[in-house]
Amino acid sequence: MSVNKEIKKVTTNTLQKMKAAGEKITMLTAYDFSFAKIIDGAGIDVILVGDSASNVMAGNETTLPITMDQMIYHATSVIRGIDRCLVVVDMPFGSYQSNSDIALASAIRIMKETGGHSVKMEGGAEVVDAIKRIVSAGIPVMGHLGLTPQSIYKFGTYTVRAKEKDEANKLRKDAKLLEEAGCFAIVLEKIPAELAKEVSESIAIPTIGIGAGGDCDGQVLVMHDMLGINTEFKPRFLRQYLNIHEQATGAVQQYIKDVKSKDFPGKNEQY
Repeated sequence: MSVNKEIKKVTTNTLQKMKAAGEKITMLTAYDFSFAKIIDGAGIDVILVGDSASNVMAGNETTLPITMDQMIYHATSVIRGIDRCLVVVDMPFGSYQSNSDIALASAIRIMKETGGHSVKMEGGAEVVDAIKRIVSAGIPVMGHLGLTPQSIYKFGTYTVRAKEKDEANKLRKDAKLLEEAGCFAIVLEKIPAELAKEVSESIAIPTIGIGAGGDCDGQVLVMHDMLGINTEFKPRFLRQYLNIHEQATGAVQQYIKDVKSKDFPGKNEQY
């Protein structure tokens, strides 16, 4: 019997049990009520209300412009659509980096105003103090190492991280620091599979990979990429399960054609 099947509500504790049992954790992003309902109903373990909303919902080039108010709006919409999964809310750029007081206030605001279950923060040693304060206030924190999109201007590129020895060593240390600070899980983004395997085995908390190979304790993808809503983004790590872009385009074109040719509405589509 899988851990997943036995429980009515996924919690941070469930994810811990899944790691211990060797059962993979599934995570997808969602940003609105309707898709959250579909994804939760399909049986996902975790929904991430990602700051990727900045890209896929608002059309920004990076995740940096999204505001706290916008993240709260998306997270509140998602919470209304779910029954069972754990919901993690990204803390937007600028809401935790400056000091731990601001970080704690931001996390409390997210929890109070959205009804979300936990928050996610990017970074290692630099944000450990903030993580400790948030966790000690009773708020679960998911960490995020490797390619951290909020630091894109520092990196200057979206290429694979931690290929060099120094960066790989820092990532190993950061993973341990995040575990010690009380994180319940860590996202590992775009790092060599071998390093992700080593890190996953070296810590007791679950790792969730995106472009980090199959040995992480779970996997996450951006919903718009995985469902083929967004077709411009095709990295090697992405498996596209549907082509909604193509199907939706076809449906809209058919609708236009039917209205223009007076085929829609028909006799039984009116009162």
